[in-house]
Amino acid sequence: MFIKFKVMRRILVFIISALLVSCFDANGQSLLKRLGQRAKNAVENKLGEKVEQGVNDALDGKIGKKKKKEKADKQTADPVSQDAVAMPDAKVPAQPKKQVETSYAKTDFVPGDEIFFDDPVEGEKVGEFPSHWDFVSGEECEIITLNGEQVIKLSGWYSIISPLMKEADYLPEDFTIEFDVWSNNRHGSSNNDHIDLLLGSAETEEIVVVTLNPAFNENPAEEGAQSDISYSFRSPAGDIRGGSAKGESLTPLIQPDSWLHVAASFNKRAFKYYVNGVRMINLPNVMRPTRMALRSVSNCEEKDRFYLKNIRMAKGAVPLYDRLMSEGKIVTYAITFETGKADLKPESMVEINRVAKLMKENPGLEFEVQGHCDATGSDKVNDPLSQKRAEAIVAALVEQGIAAARLSAVGKGSHEPIAENSTDEGRAKNRRVEFVKK
Repeated sequence: MFIKFKVMRRILVFIISALLVSCFDANGQSLLKRLGQRAKNAVENKLGEKVEQGVNDALDGKIGKKKKKEKADKQTADPVSQDAVAMPDAKVPAQPKKQVETSYAKTDFVPGDEIFFDDPVEGEKVGEFPSHWDFVSGEECEIITLNGEQVIKLSGWYSIISPLMKEADYLPEDFTIEFDVWSNNRHGSSNNDHIDLLLGSAETEEIVVVTLNPAFNENPAEEGAQSDISYSFRSPAGDIRGGSAKGESLTPLIQPDSWLHVAASFNKRAFKYYVNGVRMINLPNVMRPTRMALRSVSNCEEKDRFYLKNIRMAKGAVPLYDRLMSEGKIVTYAITFETGKADLKPESMVEINRVAKLMKENPGLEFEVQGHCDATGSDKVNDPLSQKRAEAIVAALVEQGIAAARLSAVGKGSHEPIAENSTDEGRAKNRRVEFVKK
């Protein structure tokens, strides 16, 4: 009886499949001609498989059960992680974390060694203008709370802010600039909404202008949001040049409701620009700038305005080996963590990979990895946190192929400051990682 039932099922499946495929040929012949015979065969095979599965499910009484299961699965799905940065009701970014870490592993960006401007925006008064900045022009700039942390809201049409510095020309001939920008442009208005990095001098207002359009289109089939980067710059001779980065390189990095890490470096005359560790611009011959500013060009809804945090400027980097030989240790500010946690930020992999490369090239090197905090918070919190962070760095180096026996982790908390804790710049210098040669 079972055999007869099985044979009858297969006959029924064959008949229904043949009928449906025949109908498909009649109604979609022109489409299949365009796609070619190979595509036609694939469609027909896939259709037959689905029909067979559908008939089998119907015969087994599974369809009703399947729908109920899908509904139950949808209702019991894991909630959004509390660690994910997202606007209220935001979707989880589709891009896996591992892919982001891989992009940083391949970057050639090297953060500067000597920090001369640091604004994490922590401790600022909500609703007020950010205290470390000067208002140049535009509409609105204030401190707000976004997902539980304080950030700079920069909005309006051509709103410009510049850092408050003691000297008018403060950028050295070798420097790096880093900041995080919130990306939430879902409306396809890439031509209208962008965040600009402006580099200039007293004589020349705009030497380098980099325009970042972090647009996101939830429906790629629709025209509209296209992420892109454009730029203009002056050569040492004074002539103006420009161009654009490849959109296909930027698009995979853009996710709605997420932070983008922007970095730029200038070395005597060479300028580079990075998004999430991926180099987008490489200009070998640029006039030297001495000042910087950030500009928002936004005509979107309130929720789509630009938000900034972790803005830092530093003097150009010294090779790791040279630092090690002169000081007996490597002091770095490029290894950072999520606030109050021992979770490494993806951009930290740049420096970790540099240390791993140094150790592979010098097999006799052994390091004590020291985690240091500023004086914000109590020793009860800082001491174990700095220990866990040092251990996280050791684990990351081991993953890069470094033997665990060559490394040890020590949390120093805030007990060994190298600068005053009364200023943001001082606290930034105290928040560091040291690789001390054994």
